[in-house]
Order: sequence, then structure tokens, then C-alpha cells
Amino acid sequence: MPALPGVPFFDEISRKWLDFAKCREKYFDELFRNGRWQHYYTMESFARRMHDVNKAVAVWKKLAGQTAGKNDLAA
Repeated sequence: MPALPGVPFFDEISRKWLDFAKCREKYFDELFRNGRWQHYYTMESFARRMHDVNKAVAVWKKLAGQTAGKNDLAA
């Protein structure tokens, strides 16, 4: 069966969004590690935001065709 015309383009886009999501995850991890999150968030709102960030990484990994790691959330 021939490949659909837009599939390679979508794969490239999904990988770029995955890179962006990983960058965002790294940023929030850094916020947590150095304690700066306390200037911007309450503990509850930061935990909710981190959950959303981790979920976004898991979703983009799935869309990009990468296998989710054991620390990734199920979408």
C-alpha cells in the first residue's frame, strides 16, 4: 500500500512539536530544581502544570511514533 501524501510531512511536524514539548519539560524541571517555581505558582498549580507538561510529551511521543518511557503518562 503506498504511503499517504501528507504522512512524511506530519511526521516531521510531530517530531518538531515533540522537541518543543521536551524543551518545555526541561524548563519546568529546572524551575522545580532551583525553587523558582515558588515565585510563579502555588504547589497545587505547579503540580497541575507539570502533569500537563509531562502528558504533552507523552502524547507527542506517541504521535511522533516513539515509544513512551516508563516515566511517561498514558494519554
